Amino acid sequence: MSSKYFVVEKSLLPPHCEKVALAKHMIADGEAKDVSDAVRKVGISRSTYYKYRDYVKEMSSVSMRKHAIISMMMVHEVGLLSTMLRVVSEYDFSIWTINQNPPVDGKANVVITLDIGDSVDSIDDLISDIKCLKGLSKVQLLGID
Repeated sequence: MSSKYFVVEKSLLPPHCEKVALAKHMIADGEAKDVSDAVRKVGISRSTYYKYRDYVKEMSSVSMRKHAIISMMMVHEVGLLSTMLRVVSEYDFSIWTINQNPPVDGKANVVITLDIGDSVDSIDDLISDIKCLKGLSKVQLLGID
């Protein structure tokens, strides 16, 4: 096995691993004012926190979802981007990123990244609907991860 990382159920890990993750979360969210406050609240030592903080990461449910990256050429026309985004919103996908290059010869390249969850099947329908919009061309799915 060449992989450096494993995904394991937390019940297999010693309790301090979850407490380190909880302390990191408390510090990031402002629930603890500093490391000393966080480790006191979760019941671990500062040395345990510092020993494991770079190695224990909570896997968020967002990181387990699927993302689609779609590229398109868009005519530089007022309201066209918002029209395309309305079509995306009809599919209940969350938009992660929108990258639009400056227009050249009246057209701009737009790349959107969508959080599609488990709805991989409906991405083809979305792309078909986007292709039907006047002013959009070269609509293509670059990938799903």
